Amino acid sequence: MCFLSATKGVMTHMITLRRAKERRHVRRRKHEIWLTFYPRDRANPFADGFGALESLSEDRLPPGADVPIHPPRDAEIVTYVLEGTLAHEDATGRSSVIHAGEFQRMTAGRNVHHTETNASRTDWAHIFQIWLLPSEAGLAPGREQKRFYAAERRGVLCIVASPDGRNGSLRIHQDVVIFSAILEPGQHLVHEFARGRSAWLHVVRGEATFGDVILSTGDGAGIRSARSVSLTARMETEILLLDLVEPPLKVASEAPLDAAMAAQTEERP
Repeated sequence: MCFLSATKGVMTHMITLRRAKERRHVRRRKHEIWLTFYPRDRANPFADGFGALESLSEDRLPPGADVPIHPPRDAEIVTYVLEGTLAHEDATGRSSVIHAGEFQRMTAGRNVHHTETNASRTDWAHIFQIWLLPSEAGLAPGREQKRFYAAERRGVLCIVASPDGRNGSLRIHQDVVIFSAILEPGQHLVHEFARGRSAWLHVVRGEATFGDVILSTGDGAGIRSARSVSLTARMETEILLLDLVEPPLKVASEAPLDAAMAAQTEERP
């Protein structure tokens, strides 16, 4: 974890870097998981996430493998399938298959159990999951799914999820806007913040210049107290950007926010 700060005039902004190699890495046979935020890492002030962003995980699932089951609790879960297919089923018997290029929003509850499995018997699946604190507890379970074609996301910040479903995006129950973008080498993006907003940036694949640093596949960055965020692709690059209410600065705490969730990610034989 690296903290950078810069002053322009009277305004100071802070950037928190989370390098890919700093993420929690769990291997279960062939299944691999990378956790940007890890609740048991109490020395890390972002062990519990970044504001409303509780968790950002990357999974590589071999054919037929399951995503680890988390204890049922209130959460907004956005799943993005980069490669392969993911089968989803909940306790009510509703099922769906998420294909590469598709995003799904699921409103989970404390009494809702669900399973997710690589739907293929021959191909690997590569997925990302974003867990958000919901705006209120006890929301009715539900889900929504949509494909955002590469052409829609190429060279622009495409809104894939928002609290008001703007521009045909998934509707989430939290004041967070999630963007996806695919950049060609040399392409430049700028995102301006409203007052009191911040962002978490995650590089899905590729490499980009971000201020004075270079971000590569798996790297993340939290941006606070800034007017805007900008980056330039050094090769074909795909990113996820979350615009959210600026979280308070934290210090390391003594106990995990969600020990049960952390326990689910421990290595098992």
